[in-house]
Amino acid sequence: MDTENLKIQIKTFFGLEEILAEEIRKLGGTNVEVKNRAVNVEGDLGFLYKINYSARTALKILVPVLTFKAWDENRFYDKLFDFPWDEYMTVDQTFAIDTTIYSERFSHSQFMAQKMKDAIVDFFKFKYNKRPSVDTQNPDVKIHLHIDRELVTISLDSSGDPLFKRGYRKEQGEAPLNEVLASGMLQLAGWDGKGNFLDPMCGSGTLLIEAAMIAMDLPAQTFRRRFGFQNWLNYDEELFKTIKEVRLNRVKEFTGKIIGYDIDSDMLHAARINIESAEMEDVIEVKHQDFFESKKELFPLMMVFNPPYDERIVINDDEFYAKIGDTFKKNYPNTLAWLISSDLDSLKRVGLRPSRKIKLFNGKLECRFMQYEMYEGTKKIHKLEGREGDS
Repeated sequence: MDTENLKIQIKTFFGLEEILAEEIRKLGGTNVEVKNRAVNVEGDLGFLYKINYSARTALKILVPVLTFKAWDENRFYDKLFDFPWDEYMTVDQTFAIDTTIYSERFSHSQFMAQKMKDAIVDFFKFKYNKRPSVDTQNPDVKIHLHIDRELVTISLDSSGDPLFKRGYRKEQGEAPLNEVLASGMLQLAGWDGKGNFLDPMCGSGTLLIEAAMIAMDLPAQTFRRRFGFQNWLNYDEELFKTIKEVRLNRVKEFTGKIIGYDIDSDMLHAARINIESAEMEDVIEVKHQDFFESKKELFPLMMVFNPPYDERIVINDDEFYAKIGDTFKKNYPNTLAWLISSDLDSLKRVGLRPSRKIKLFNGKLECRFMQYEMYEGTKKIHKLEGREGDS
């Protein structure tokens, strides 16, 4: 592997591509290219370590090591059998394959993964008379197989476990927000740690913790124990240690307030456990508080939240969303508020015209991330009616 000129592909969620690209540019990436749910970039081994450790909206970071065209299974197998796998792993290391296939010719992903596994095992058996083992739960080396029609791309997964697994979440509720999505929402909303932050329906605290990490410039993977690249044959432990030290030296003190409300005591307990796990007890405060009975206490204030929606949590949607709008209007003047929901009909009950609408996905649920700007008096009406929402 050429460790100076790596071509790197970073996966993300739909709608977060530009946010990720900006993160990667700030981290020093060159030739940054925005794709669908991904960003391509070039860099050296140190840069690969740095983006794994720091990028907030990255899901996994792949390094392509082989690209070829295959028209049938035999050519696919032969190309993989001829590849020097011992430059990337030892016969004593375990491996796993995950697949993404868009091809009529090779439509069965499990079959192609099995074929690839056979080629890797046969390579080692032929050369060393020993077979490496597959471990789908906790592999030493994770390999990604991507087939687009007849174009095959084999990549090493430098992250290992997906990067939304930050390491701080010990407890979760019924409908937890993915950490990468939470961070992406905060960055789309423009949260930069200046001022104060409120999540009025905080659940197990993901938005609160991600908001605090952004405010303090704490690397996304501060609490993560292991990355895939640490099992690679070219792993440079000293280099990674230096990158972590340099990055942690940039952490800053946050002087504002980050507060979460919830009416569910079990959720607040879960949030406190996660906040403690993230070592944020001094930064984040959670309260047993009904948002609909609350008033604005912090100035200036940004609000971002993930209210209940979809079949997992039962609420009277129309009434609930109307109460959100009423609370905004009556109790939160001069506030910028964002909320995400998949219940597009109920969102209309908020009764305020959104100044921005961004399409995102929470798991498989298509959602809208809505921005509402509350102004006092007549200024509110003129400003809101004079804006066009994003589609």
